[in-house]
Amino acid sequence: MTLHNMTGDRPHDSDAGLTLAATDATIAAAATAPDPALIRSVMAGIMLAMFLSALEQTIVAPALPAIGKSLADIDNLSWVVTAYLLAATATTPLFGKLSDIHGRRAIMLVAIGIFIVASLVCAMATTMWVLVLGRALQGIGGGGLLPIAQTIIADILTPRQRPLAQSYTSVVFMSASILGPVLGGLLTDHWHWSLIFWINLPLGVVALVMTERALRRLPRHDRPHRLDIPGVVLMVAAAVAVLLALDWGGTRYGWSSWPILSLFSASAVLWVLFALRLLSAREPFIPLAILGGRVTGTITGAAFFSIGTIIAITIYTPLYCQVVLGVSASVSGLPLIAFMGGSTVGAMTTGRLFAQLTHYLRIPVIGLVLSVAILGYLAVDPAAHSLVGFTLWLGLLGVTTGPMYPTTTIVIQNAVKPHQMGVATGTLNFFRLLGGAIIVAGCGAIVIGSAGSAGGLATLESLAAGHGDFAPAFRLVFIAAALCLAVALACVLALEERPLHGPVHLADAAE
Repeated sequence: MTLHNMTGDRPHDSDAGLTLAATDATIAAAATAPDPALIRSVMAGIMLAMFLSALEQTIVAPALPAIGKSLADIDNLSWVVTAYLLAATATTPLFGKLSDIHGRRAIMLVAIGIFIVASLVCAMATTMWVLVLGRALQGIGGGGLLPIAQTIIADILTPRQRPLAQSYTSVVFMSASILGPVLGGLLTDHWHWSLIFWINLPLGVVALVMTERALRRLPRHDRPHRLDIPGVVLMVAAAVAVLLALDWGGTRYGWSSWPILSLFSASAVLWVLFALRLLSAREPFIPLAILGGRVTGTITGAAFFSIGTIIAITIYTPLYCQVVLGVSASVSGLPLIAFMGGSTVGAMTTGRLFAQLTHYLRIPVIGLVLSVAILGYLAVDPAAHSLVGFTLWLGLLGVTTGPMYPTTTIVIQNAVKPHQMGVATGTLNFFRLLGGAIIVAGCGAIVIGSAGSAGGLATLESLAAGHGDFAPAFRLVFIAAALCLAVALACVLALEERPLHGPVHLADAAE
């Protein structure tokens, strides 16, 4: 961090006005701050909504074999997962923008309603493609729940109050990620796979009622906007093209095949057109002040590489344990539980310390430095670790990377105007998910490339049954993860450490 950051001088870059405007809005909002009872009721409702979204990303995985057998369609089974992820990733920033235009309450209720209807479609599906359609609708609804929930927290709490609340959202998300596979396996083994969708109906109705009542009393920061439809179409199409290429590359098609190269080329062209649209539109879908601002743009880059790496670690840890350490599938999840538990500790600790420290960015800086060191140590000799030792190291890695969840959200929300909170939060979550997809695909290319299968095609599940030496491949995976976190560290070091505004009392806020 530069001397400018330490001295607390007034920022001079393009998004300085956003921070000053956010400060004024915080002072004005302090006089009409919601009462604690309202805050508790709002938090309970949005936490339940977030839990539904996070749970649905992982609960379906253990049920896939049973679904394929029940619907007599194994070939298209991967679309049950892919449809949800594609829809959720592509629509996340759209819901954020819509909440800025029409208000958080209306768009949150729409997202929950779509999610409930989609869950009903999935539960009653009698063919694979009806299920895939339902999963896509679930992704649309689920893609709106997380950014709107985080934005609502920003509406009712000042920046100095948000860290602890945002750390709670991280805990909810990670808890759902751990509970999802366990619950999905139990429901599928002892009852029927459709129950993983039926349980969303009562939970969704409860979330709908709780949020509808509580959000009526929230302060509104929406204002008339013009929704940039061409920009939305270009961004969604570009994201879908690159995500399809990353999902199919190395598994369904070879990386050098014409379908994959065509998808990458189409995505590149669409991203260029999207950039030109941002420069030419009177009111672009994503304001240039967010993408081009020194704080907002830099923290988005940090989120892309850090959260994307965390997602990749959660996916490849069980595979590493099976093909390198030689443990069973049931035991291979233990290090992942340690990692999630460590991440929870890191996020919660960060939430408590952020509001107390002046130089709060030192927390993620120290965490990322230690994370790079841990991954470097794991890369020295991946085959030499015991399961217990690896579990301990991964738990520590969770503690050191956990601060990036609340940090990225808090920093970007502290730098934008209240009426841009939704699109800024949605954009941040979009690039988090996109980073996860790209880094996961890159690590997958390393592992699958070492499998030596015909035509370069393989599946991660098939690798677990192999007997090859995958230690060199995972050495490269650990090195790649360390390099990604090093890039995230560079982004955090480049940030301006702006004060977290908004004490609880109006007199303190004015001072």
